[in-house]
Amino acid sequence: MIDKPKNEGRILNAVSGRSVYIIRLIGTLVALVLLIYLLSQQGWEEIVNAVRMIPIWVLLLSQGLIFVSRFCVSGRWQVLLRSTGANISARQSTRITFAGLFASNFLPTTIGGDVVRLAGALQLNIDAAVSTASLIVDRLVGMVGMGMALLISIPVLLNNRILEGLDISGSHLGIPSVGVISIGYWWQKIRDRSLRFLHRLKEALSIWVSHPRGLLESLGFTWVLMLCIFGSIWLLLWGLGEDVSFIMVGGLYSIVYFITLLPLSINGYGIQEVAMMYMLSSVGEVSMQSGLTVALLFRTMMILASIPGAFFLSDLLPGAKSQTNDVEIGN
Repeated sequence: MIDKPKNEGRILNAVSGRSVYIIRLIGTLVALVLLIYLLSQQGWEEIVNAVRMIPIWVLLLSQGLIFVSRFCVSGRWQVLLRSTGANISARQSTRITFAGLFASNFLPTTIGGDVVRLAGALQLNIDAAVSTASLIVDRLVGMVGMGMALLISIPVLLNNRILEGLDISGSHLGIPSVGVISIGYWWQKIRDRSLRFLHRLKEALSIWVSHPRGLLESLGFTWVLMLCIFGSIWLLLWGLGEDVSFIMVGGLYSIVYFITLLPLSINGYGIQEVAMMYMLSSVGEVSMQSGLTVALLFRTMMILASIPGAFFLSDLLPGAKSQTNDVEIGN
């Protein structure tokens, strides 16, 4: 006998998921158009010349820090799983994590990185509830870490008047003013998704109530991850001759991180670059050219760091496809 309510629920989830995907696709296209506009204002030649200003050793060290940060993502997830008694080795978690990172960067319209990681965990016979919960808590720990970095940097950000006189129209950057459209709609979407995520989070955290050590160790990995990312961005700015403090870089990236969590584009494409450029130039007081150059280099380095996952994805892809319609990790 067919479970009609369950089937109807799946149909509604599929329709809702398609709507969210369409919205994100539109948001991605709008953000990319804006990014292309900014590039045209600065000129590709100027951007290329700016990149050439950065010493090779700075680029290599910056890329190396990004690679280390990706291993920290793997380590954070592994300690969460192992703290519950799950049997997963460092090698297995690294392969699965890099496959997920590759999927996020190169297959953003089909299978997300979290779904690939879930498929990998299930193939290792790790309990489905624990696997799903670990991904939710993994995301939460990352958010907590970035929130802590933002709090630490508040005094520095306030000195730069981030809360005073900030031109949100972007007119000083040459960005056309855009009116606010459908605020009520977006607020409703964000509220609904937040409530759904909080409900899932409450269920997920219950697993780690008796395993607090796993949470603390995962937070430690998050701090190493953040130091690597902040250091990578700081090095690129330094290579361009921009004097921005490390704490300022951490605070500004934390803001960009939380902006990209909003369901506005696929994998933050366009949104991340524009937000980073804007925060660096408006608050960090670097030139718009340097801000845009760093934003583009940072995205490129993140993509390059995920390429090793291509060698592991083929083993996980079939399982990930079977999970796409049944599991929602949350946003």
